[in-house]
Amino acid sequence: MSALVSAPSAYYPVDSFSPAPTSWNSPPHSTQVVTSKMLRYQHCRAKLFSATRSLTPRSLNAWTAAAARKTAVLFPGQGAQHVGMGADIYEAYEAARDVIDEADEAVGGRLKKLMFEGPQQVLTSTENAQPAILCHSIALLKVLEKEYDFDIKSCTYALGHSLGEYSALVATKSLTLPEALKLVKLRGELMNKSIDNSGTTMKALIISGDHLEDIENVMSKIQRSLPEGEVAEIANINSRSQVVISGTVQGVEYACSIIQTRGYAGRALSLPVSAPFHCSLMGSAANDMKPALESAQFAEPSTEVISNVTGKPFNRASEIPSLLYKQITKTVQWQRSTRFASDDDVHDWVVIGPSRVLANLLRKEYPTDVITAISTVDDILQHGDQLSSCSRKRATKL
Repeated sequence: MSALVSAPSAYYPVDSFSPAPTSWNSPPHSTQVVTSKMLRYQHCRAKLFSATRSLTPRSLNAWTAAAARKTAVLFPGQGAQHVGMGADIYEAYEAARDVIDEADEAVGGRLKKLMFEGPQQVLTSTENAQPAILCHSIALLKVLEKEYDFDIKSCTYALGHSLGEYSALVATKSLTLPEALKLVKLRGELMNKSIDNSGTTMKALIISGDHLEDIENVMSKIQRSLPEGEVAEIANINSRSQVVISGTVQGVEYACSIIQTRGYAGRALSLPVSAPFHCSLMGSAANDMKPALESAQFAEPSTEVISNVTGKPFNRASEIPSLLYKQITKTVQWQRSTRFASDDDVHDWVVIGPSRVLANLLRKEYPTDVITAISTVDDILQHGDQLSSCSRKRATKL
């Protein structure tokens, strides 16, 4: 819906209304009826004037924005894992138990125990973290669907950060949970196998001011100047205030120091991951993953899913495998993905998964929007009824 919606009576001064009728085409003996109708007309006219005289352009903008409001559902990627993830919903909800047990069986066991009990170091290993995060995210979604009638089809878009893109595809019925779990487990194994863990890293940079484009430009120069064998590439553009650099330890440290020296960024934070995702070092993993992606069965998503690679929705199911293949080595265009949704009047964001990182990023990027994070039983109890009500209202409009 366009924001330039005409609001009848909002800008009309009172004297632009037609004068009260002097004749109602009534028979001569209906004087009392005519008087009554005229009085009702004048009363309604006065109430309408009273209701609209206080409207301002700002309040009208708020009115039209509310009418155009849309929702997106989002799923986190690797780094969201933690020991104990999913244990509370497994105990509280049958729907969660069904998903977690199914996931545990699909990957050959041990997943549930690792999620609930750890240890953290083993859980963080990418071949374990990826199925665990996918499993937890979908278990939370199924609880909302079963207990609160949440309907993802009432959302305009679904997005997933890196690994979370698989969660978004499962959530929108494009990919089955068992097939997605097998794919992400393989994805994690291949990523882990493709590099020497001890010589690689990923660091998040907190951008100072409005220097995102400056960082993108300087990174292209840094890549050309690095010695052979050293790698530093932008893995994620998470927001206008955060990017992640991936590559070899020396390459990433050099790139971060250049960016910081120029005043483009402040702190550089190491991420708890076991491989340098979304850079050219993942090339062999991408090539080995390609046949599995091409043989997987993808249906048309029930809700549009925004691709990490393009920052726009998939055009058709047939292009999903190729973009998931490219996603392994390409930058996650998260900021452009959320901006695409925001530009289409998405102002309600529902983040489902074992972390609040995406929700916190959204609050900084879109401070006036409504951000709802669903990670625990307490979150479900606090927000479930509201999500159910909003879902029904949007479904009615659709």
